[in-house]
Amino acid sequence: MKQNVSIQKYQDSFEKHYHNVRVSEQRIYSNQQIAKLPEIEPGHPHANEWIVRKRSSEQLIELLKKKKTTLNILEVGCGNGWLCSRLSAIQNSKITGMDINRIELMQAVTVFEKKDNLHFIYGDIRSASLKQHAFDIIVFAASIQYFSSFTDIINTALSLLVSTGEIHIIDTPFYKKDEKENAFQRTKHYYTSIGFEEMSDFYFHHCLDDLNAFKHKIIYNPNNIVNKLKKNHQPFYYIIIKQY
Repeated sequence: MKQNVSIQKYQDSFEKHYHNVRVSEQRIYSNQQIAKLPEIEPGHPHANEWIVRKRSSEQLIELLKKKKTTLNILEVGCGNGWLCSRLSAIQNSKITGMDINRIELMQAVTVFEKKDNLHFIYGDIRSASLKQHAFDIIVFAASIQYFSSFTDIINTALSLLVSTGEIHIIDTPFYKKDEKENAFQRTKHYYTSIGFEEMSDFYFHHCLDDLNAFKHKIIYNPNNIVNKLKKNHQPFYYIIIKQY
């Protein structure tokens, strides 16, 4: 019981700071905008970011479509639900979106939950009542940086996968060990500069070395020299982690 209370307090604190930052950064969208994401008006402050997210989501969806099988998919940290909606277009898929951000989660329900194969739940993957070995795919899209322990969150996710299941991680920076401290300082400086220093306590910098404990494959490496020279260079790794 005490642990559940502690987790709830953490969730409430995170949600408060996270939402305030999202408002400050102009990342709270209208229902009309959410329905069209990742397409957004060219003059929007985050238009370039959505170009990146459109490409990464298209790569994710194409890989999942190639499986040509029924897929039970969980997106952790689904926010306003735009990616869940796009995933729901995969034939024979069942999509669950999960988040602890109530405000944007309710937007997701309002805008998207009319789709029969898509629903949203409030909760933290580490404490929610999810069925063990239930999912074929678990997606972390721009969300795994909000979990303090990479090892713990991946082990939790693995316990929810079927034996042939996969974790897909996109739109998240990973660092070499000697880059981590500088990255932390940049994050702290950024949040301090916009008046939300407390948010740096909820943002974590995971290392590429953390992957070595798991059976993984790097689908896209942004630091590969060939990828760097491409016109549509993507800034983030695309990583798949499988069960052993």
